[in-house]
Amino acid sequence: MAGSRSAVEEIEVSGRAVRLSSPDRVIFPQRGFTKADVFHYYLAVGEGITRALRDRPTTLQRFPEGVEGEMFFQKRVPTRGVPPWIRTAEISFPSGRKADELCPADLAHVAWAAQMGTVVFHPWPVRAADTDRPDELRVDLDPQPGTDFTDAVTAAGELRGLLDELGVPGWPKTSGGRGVHVYLRIQPRWTFVEVRRATIALARELERRRPELVTTAWWKEERGRRVFVDFNQTARDRTIACAYSLRANARATVSTPVDWDELTQVDPDDFHLGTVPTRFAERGDPHAGIDDAPWDITPLLEWAERDAADGLGDLPYPPEYPKMPGEPKRVQPSKDRDRPRDA
Repeated sequence: MAGSRSAVEEIEVSGRAVRLSSPDRVIFPQRGFTKADVFHYYLAVGEGITRALRDRPTTLQRFPEGVEGEMFFQKRVPTRGVPPWIRTAEISFPSGRKADELCPADLAHVAWAAQMGTVVFHPWPVRAADTDRPDELRVDLDPQPGTDFTDAVTAAGELRGLLDELGVPGWPKTSGGRGVHVYLRIQPRWTFVEVRRATIALARELERRRPELVTTAWWKEERGRRVFVDFNQTARDRTIACAYSLRANARATVSTPVDWDELTQVDPDDFHLGTVPTRFAERGDPHAGIDDAPWDITPLLEWAERDAADGLGDLPYPPEYPKMPGEPKRVQPSKDRDRPRDA
């Protein structure tokens, strides 16, 4: 996509002058895509990536020397050497520590991050106005060994029917790998803990309907050949690559919004840096209406209460989290000496 370019360019984006240095540095060696290609990719899908990131604290997954080189997650915007117009938002980690993360206000913020070697954007499910109350419930359908994208799509179809019964639209996208993500835009009234409980309740209902296909088992040894609903992606400081974000793999795939009917027809490997700009120009953004009707998650919280009354309480948090109230033991079942055994 990129030809020979000067060592440093200055490009106007959203009325801001954004530098692009080392444009010919190869970021995706197996495809030959350069830093300039990554930069201009994000400009080409600007409306979509801005919709996904606007006003959201965002962790940057940076690859200064390309995806086969050193990688790090940047959760704090430096205090020096940053343009004065860069916007940040303060977020709190599970440990109680705080950080000022990039909080894109426009496409210039995305372009600046790409200039800094960002390949993948990981926004929080909150807005700057209230970083403790999510406005996005994310369902991560993760195929386990022995399953694939087709199984995730089948699980997403079951989820679609469930959401139709609830009267809430779901917004699917490819993960950029074998999985499927489905987002719900929700009213920012509930805490991370409550939204996670709602996600678990939704996942359990999906599991009840298709137990041979879907699992909520946190421990890998219990999942089997099923699609795992990763409920902990709704825990505080857990993030998912956003819509139109590149993924750091050999093919330079893109986490790509699709409509429900299209989901059953696509191959996620067809969505990559070289193809998605044309797709976006020709058909626009399937997630264009995602902000139109935020949903009240009370029905899911009622399901969570029902499940608790039936003995189905909380599920384990990731190991780096502090112990949470009501959380079961974080012990792998096969290593739990107190676990009841069959006679």
